[in-house]
Amino acid sequence: MHPLKILLIEDNPVIARQVAEFLQAEGWRMDFSHCGRQGMQLALEQIFDLVLLDLGLPDMDGLEVCKKIKAEAPVNIPVLMLTARDAISDKEHGFGVGADDYLCKPFDPRELILRCRALARRHQLHTNDKIQIGDLQICHRQQTACRDKKPLVLTSIGFRILTLLAQASPAPVSRSALIHHIWGDDPPETDALKSHIYSLRQALDKPFKTPMLKTITNLGYQLETSSAQNQ
Repeated sequence: MHPLKILLIEDNPVIARQVAEFLQAEGWRMDFSHCGRQGMQLALEQIFDLVLLDLGLPDMDGLEVCKKIKAEAPVNIPVLMLTARDAISDKEHGFGVGADDYLCKPFDPRELILRCRALARRHQLHTNDKIQIGDLQICHRQQTACRDKKPLVLTSIGFRILTLLAQASPAPVSRSALIHHIWGDDPPETDALKSHIYSLRQALDKPFKTPMLKTITNLGYQLETSSAQNQ
C-alpha cells in the first residue's frame, strides 16, 4: 500500500497534534483543518486517501461536512469520524450520512492506525479494477491503459496522473491537487507536472483523432470523451 494522504478536520489543537505525530510516524502525509468549511473545501479540491473528521466543529456540524464530501467530492473518499458522541443514535446518524467508520474519543492511537489501514485497504479492494471512459480503459491491477484497444506507453507518474483524472471524470482536477498527490509536500522545483502532462498527451491523444486531455484555464486538467466534446 502506498503512503496514505490523510486530511484531519479537528478543532482541538492538542488532539490534532497527537494524531498527526502517530500517523506521520507511519510515513503518511497529513493535511489539516480546524473548521468544517475549510476542511470540506480541501476535500473537494484535493485528492485524499482518507478523511478523519471530528463532529464537534466550531462552524458547522461534522455530519453536514461528511454529507457534503460524500456528495460532491470528485472521487469517493473514505471518512472516519472521530467523536465523543458514543450513543447508538449518534453512530446511526454518522453512518446515515455516509461515514465509513466511527471511532469514539478517547481512543488508542494504535487502534486509529489499524482502522486507517483497514479503511484504505477496503477502499482499494472495492475500487473498480477497470475504469472505462469512452474508448479509454485503465486497469489498476496490471497498471496498464489502452485507448481504442491500443496499449498506451506511459511512465509510472503518467499512469498515476491518468488514473487520478479518470477517477474524477467528468470533473476537473486542479494542478495543486495533482502535484500534492504525486509529490506530497516536497514537489520538484521545476514545473515537472507540465512535462508529465505533455508526455501523457503524446501517448493519450497524439495517435488519435479526438483529444481527451483538456486544460482548464487557471484550474487544471480534465478528461473528456468524444461525446462530451461534440455537444
